[in-house]
Amino acid sequence: MSDSTHYSAGGGIAVIGMAGRFPGADDVATFWRNLAEGVNSIVPLKGRPAARSRLPENPRYVAKTATVQDADLFDAHFFGIYPKQAQELDPQHRLFLECCWHALEDAGYIPDETETSVGVFAGCHMNTYILARLAEDPKLRGDLADSFPGENPIAEISNDKDYLATRVSYLRNLRGPSIAVQTACSTSLVAVAQACTSLEAGECHMALAGGVTITFPQNQGYLFTEDSILSPEGVCRTFDANAQGTVFADGVSVVALKRAQDALADGDDVYAVIKGWGVNNDGRDKQGYTAPSPAGQTDAILRAHQKAKITADTITYVEAHGTGTQVGDPIEIAALTEAFRKTTDKKQFCRIGSLKSNMGHLDVAAGCAGLIKTCLALRHRQIPPSLNFESPNPRIDFENSPFVVNTELADWPAGSTPRRAGLSAFGVGGTNAHVVVEETAEQDRSHNGLEAPQLLTLSARTESALDTMTTNLINHLRAEQEQSCGDVAYTLAIGRKRFKHTRIVVAHDINDAADALAAPKADRVFTHQGTVRDAPVVFLFPG
Repeated sequence: MSDSTHYSAGGGIAVIGMAGRFPGADDVATFWRNLAEGVNSIVPLKGRPAARSRLPENPRYVAKTATVQDADLFDAHFFGIYPKQAQELDPQHRLFLECCWHALEDAGYIPDETETSVGVFAGCHMNTYILARLAEDPKLRGDLADSFPGENPIAEISNDKDYLATRVSYLRNLRGPSIAVQTACSTSLVAVAQACTSLEAGECHMALAGGVTITFPQNQGYLFTEDSILSPEGVCRTFDANAQGTVFADGVSVVALKRAQDALADGDDVYAVIKGWGVNNDGRDKQGYTAPSPAGQTDAILRAHQKAKITADTITYVEAHGTGTQVGDPIEIAALTEAFRKTTDKKQFCRIGSLKSNMGHLDVAAGCAGLIKTCLALRHRQIPPSLNFESPNPRIDFENSPFVVNTELADWPAGSTPRRAGLSAFGVGGTNAHVVVEETAEQDRSHNGLEAPQLLTLSARTESALDTMTTNLINHLRAEQEQSCGDVAYTLAIGRKRFKHTRIVVAHDINDAADALAAPKADRVFTHQGTVRDAPVVFLFPG
């Protein structure tokens, strides 16, 4: 790359893994594809909500939803949780646990066999699962009323926010700091900032950070009220003249982090590097407890810039909080502009957008979801479109600001400095967070000609899971043609847990592996019941 000499030598916190569940996307790859294609994941409600619901009878009812598919499903046995305990467990805890597993795997580490100190920093939305269960089961109401306080610890431990992070640490045998973070809408980005601080201080070698919002009953729609930030039409029009509010949505977002110099030394695949972060609170400098504060937001942004040791003219994209409200959006642009003006007078050089225009407000999970979006944009060198923008909110002076709303999928051109982005999350109650994220120097993924034969190993608990994993690997190999077959084989061998069912393919390159798995032959693909350590060691190599 022409700007490769401008990368800091190992400074910052590397994002080495990520995972999530989002409206319209069960994984990060689908999440990115939807963003790039401009998919609106706030969709009309199919059918009616729960039979007892009177919502549809209300004239202010909005039949729109943005939920996570199959949020009520969970493989308790996989995580060593008793079925009864799993039934008690808030699905927010279940899904966050699953995504932490996937984030560590994405980073190339076996989730419960890491030899280093791994911290967990996380928060979740209020527990609506137990409320829905109580509404449906009068006996449960009586049982809980008779057993609290203190006589039913399983119910408390399974449903309280305090136990989200520590449950992950316990079940995955992670021994770093394990801390619940709760700052409302900014929770997951504050969790990321706390993880960065912990890593920088040497309290852990790696960290998981993120948040989860899953609400019950699912697929309910909602009631619009004049004094709320909810959209009366179920559309989030961030920065637009016709903006009327947001739509609250479900989601899970988790990232795996490591000090950049350690990630480089360990040979990790790095999505992007967090160069700076700033967290503060508004105090009483605003109109009310739930109101935003321009001064507070500006201060958090400046703290991140100063931490990153950069000037604002080197930031060419901002992933905004962007709730799509007539009051909040102008305040956010004013705060960003004031922060940028401390170091640059340039106008309309920085693109801006908001994930909320695609899938609504993921609440506790929103900030980390925005970080995942930003890291993927840096990796792909593309900026996804911000949806539902036609003309600017008249209270926003974009022409004299550094910003222009990005409405189409755009290439992200290189400059004299690395591509950099800012990312904001502002919580009700005034805790503001902002991070500066920078692309990593492009890693050499090239490989010359035909490689030596490789063994690609897959392992799963059941035959059906093994078949699904095989299909997923075929799709991945065909989509990521630049990878080395040797690198894939190494990650599958070293960075994946071994289970009862194993499949091994012998291949020279990526295409060869995908073709062999798609049409298995006896001398190329070996399937075995038992871990790979029990499998025969003699293989027939092609050619």
